[in-house]
Amino acid sequence: MTLVDTHTHLDAAARSGGLPGLVGRAREAGVHWMVAVGTAPDDWGLYRDISRDHGDAIRYTVGLHPCSVEGGWQAAVDQIAGFWRPGSSPVPVALGECGLDRFHLPKDPEGAAAVFELQKAAFRAQLSIARSIGCPVVIHSRGAFRECVDMIDESGVLWPKIVFHCFSEGETEIRELAGKGGRGSFTGILTYKNADSVRAAALAQGMERLMIETDAPFLSPVPHRGKTNEPAYLRHTAEYAAGLFGLTLEAFAAETTANARAFYGF
Repeated sequence: MTLVDTHTHLDAAARSGGLPGLVGRAREAGVHWMVAVGTAPDDWGLYRDISRDHGDAIRYTVGLHPCSVEGGWQAAVDQIAGFWRPGSSPVPVALGECGLDRFHLPKDPEGAAAVFELQKAAFRAQLSIARSIGCPVVIHSRGAFRECVDMIDESGVLWPKIVFHCFSEGETEIRELAGKGGRGSFTGILTYKNADSVRAAALAQGMERLMIETDAPFLSPVPHRGKTNEPAYLRHTAEYAAGLFGLTLEAFAAETTANARAFYGF
């Protein structure tokens, strides 16, 4: 059985020397592939290096997270395309995570509006790069689903290359994404008692596009909720989701792994 953690953050483990143990525990749990998702320039090179060193287990992405967008965001975004240039090896499997986040905006309305405009400018620029490269795009959308969808529509990026990671909206939103050709990826939130709308969204999307992720070190699934998450815990989400869809774990793993590898192209 093989599972793919389609969205995880490995920078802390890599810097602390804990990556070999993390990879080993993941493999013992059946998680043989991980996508380390970039958020800012200080993790992009690190992820390229660990993807090179762990080429049988780790792929990576490069993108500027909306919560990493500051006044000098353009200098950071200008570095992104270089990771796809000839001679850069290995190349990322996607651009992201990028998008919009209202949850962490300043409390004062004027400051919030100014930061949100910076986020939109950085998101627009990254979508333009992704369109030029033709790569998949990992979307971070928190409290900004409508704006994210509209900006993707405006960008000309092909919707089958779009994934809304850590999908936490409802059936209406997932049906809109699916109708356009996009998809949502689901975390351990699926296992939470109060997440009926997220489970309904996963079922509404169906297995054809389904991918699962940890978003580690955040959002540990039951029975580890409240603890630091890691890729090995993806198995708990997979076991729960397999039951939700009425499948064996092996069948669920096979289909979601095929979906993930097709989307990211590895």
